[in-house]
Amino acid sequence: MAKGIYIAGFDVFKDDAIQIGEKYKNICKNYGFKGYYPLDNVANGSNEIFKGNIGLINQSDIIVANLNDFRGQTMDDGTAFELGYGYASGKLLYGYIDSEDDMITKIGSKDKEGYNVEDFGKPINLMIAESVNIIEGDFEDCVKKLKRDLTK
Repeated sequence: MAKGIYIAGFDVFKDDAIQIGEKYKNICKNYGFKGYYPLDNVANGSNEIFKGNIGLINQSDIIVANLNDFRGQTMDDGTAFELGYGYASGKLLYGYIDSEDDMITKIGSKDKEGYNVEDFGKPINLMIAESVNIIEGDFEDCVKKLKRDLTK
């Protein structure tokens, strides 16, 4: 049976989210995986959405997450939660990002509110960077690398 991939990220907020999900699930299928997209669950209200997405993560072996900036200078917080839940559940974690430039290069030594920016040479907060296999590129680049890694 094909390994399941939970597709995490802020793409669910785009106007063409359903089409994006179908595209991503087809990419998963082309590489021998079964894709689970958050909008696959039929839910009404926030609690049902939450429980449905947790159920999809539980069915999956792997999480592939969009780590790009969303509504600010860092990744989507819902995606960060899903990765944390996946990590605690023993899931294999992969993520993709447009640029692996470190946070200091992207933001500077202080963010726009005056807080110090961590300087560990990572493109994202250390808690994500140390738990996720990060790929510079898009969703398909990430799934392709995942497939290569699993067939080594």
